[in-house]
Amino acid sequence: MAESWTVQRTGPGDAARTQAREQLLEAARELYGVNGYRATAEHDVCAAAGVPVEVLRQEYGSREGLLIALHNRVTTTGLRAAESALQGDGIENHSIAERVQLLFDAYVEAVTSDPREARVTFVEVLGVSAVVDEHCKLWRALWTEFLTGEAERAVERGEAEDRDHRVDVMVMVGTVHELMAHHTRRSRRARPEEVSGELTQLALSMLGSRSAGEPAG
Repeated sequence: MAESWTVQRTGPGDAARTQAREQLLEAARELYGVNGYRATAEHDVCAAAGVPVEVLRQEYGSREGLLIALHNRVTTTGLRAAESALQGDGIENHSIAERVQLLFDAYVEAVTSDPREARVTFVEVLGVSAVVDEHCKLWRALWTEFLTGEAERAVERGEAEDRDHRVDVMVMVGTVHELMAHHTRRSRRARPEEVSGELTQLALSMLGSRSAGEPAG
């Protein structure tokens, strides 16, 4: 392992650091996502990544920092997928039920396509530390802002009850994560469309809107 790292370090500094960071993320995805975060020691990740422990500490601070970085990457992918789904051609012609379905279809597909990433994102981050909890809290706040904006647009279009939906959305974001964690823990992996359908019905119910599939009035 040391010899391999020595070869990598002979290249440009930025390229070597980028490669090392990616190797650590890939090792964490495999070990945290298969064996679990708590069952994976710092030296296990470094051995799998082929880098010294000092590199992990330099780039991520600790295995906890690496967990946060991996969670951040997966969750960012999910948010971008949801945003892209709501920027498609003709999206304004879709009903709220159709838009919410498109949003969750894209999100669920993005964060569950790799079961290891899903386990890290929805299960392994739970109860690790106050630092990780705060990181997850910040992500929930970001999702709350994003979805509250969508709820306000639905109100403007007359598709949702005319009231402040922020509290509803905050509850919904927490429930979404609980449902995702539930499905991630199940021995039988649910199909993405099953999970997305549950989340869509939950969102529409909280918005006081018509259910998915019901024609617009």
